[in-house]
Amino acid sequence: MPDFNDLTLLPFCVGLTLLGLIGSWFAWRRRGVAAGTRGVAWSLLPVSLYLTGLLELVWDVVRSTVSWVTHLIFSPTVWAGAALFGVSVVLYVVSGLARSRRGDTPKAQKSKPAGELTATGPAPASATTSNAAKAAKPSKGKAKQQDSSEFDEIEDILKRHGIN
Repeated sequence: MPDFNDLTLLPFCVGLTLLGLIGSWFAWRRRGVAAGTRGVAWSLLPVSLYLTGLLELVWDVVRSTVSWVTHLIFSPTVWAGAALFGVSVVLYVVSGLARSRRGDTPKAQKSKPAGELTATGPAPASATTSNAAKAAKPSKGKAKQQDSSEFDEIEDILKRHGIN
């Protein structure tokens, strides 16, 4: 890409501004004050960017972005790196699947009371909670009986309100 050149950009920016102002005048006459004012606002941007030095910044950003994209697209080393990244992701996922199928997951620690010291520190509270939940689980017969009594209560409430 060519370098930033002050001598050619100033007349270019002034030309864009003049064309925009002429178009804004026509827009003002045909579509009203709002369209004309909006056109004037857009028309003043090229000269304002040039005078503040932001045009050079925008030029540098565009040039750097185009250079980066062309390097990304046309560089074989970048594509090799992207391929290796993809292979590493696939291998990581496959290793996780193989580990879960084979049973290599760490064995659950034997349940010990919460706070009891083990070789790695105090026993987690989650170990005792799971055992307590298993012990507190009602039998299937009791669960069916509780469910049916709850449904009976719901049916009674619906009948009292006239919903059947």
